[in-house]
Amino acid sequence: MGAYCYKTRVQYFDTDKMMVMHHANYIRYFESARTEYFRDEGYPYSEMEKEDFQIPVLSAQAKFAEPAVYDEVIAIYCKLVKLGPASLEVDYEVRNAETGELHATGHTRHGFTNRALRPIPLKKRLPEIYAFIERLYNKDQEL
Repeated sequence: MGAYCYKTRVQYFDTDKMMVMHHANYIRYFESARTEYFRDEGYPYSEMEKEDFQIPVLSAQAKFAEPAVYDEVIAIYCKLVKLGPASLEVDYEVRNAETGELHATGHTRHGFTNRALRPIPLKKRLPEIYAFIERLYNKDQEL
């Protein structure tokens, strides 16, 4: 898939009685990868929020292959796949960091809003943030 890669270890509290990562936690790992991507590229969400800007999740989906298990190191790849004037879409893959075995794929759709969760035309309202996201999007399209 390419794009950004965030590695972490599956924690005990993220697993179920079978010691596999609970399905709901994949969405949390998607968010961790996405927010670390922005932070590593120089614009953390916390800085964006100072500008009265938020990126709420409008929809999230995941498809599961082989389960990730307790103490396994996983790699979560994320890639910006669609950028609109007031929205963003991101694809994900969760893999074993060593073997590359696929655990899950996912997709999230986000809106660009102010603190009151009102949609904003990001390019007009906050062109610096839009340019940052657009740079990441263009970089991801080259992969």
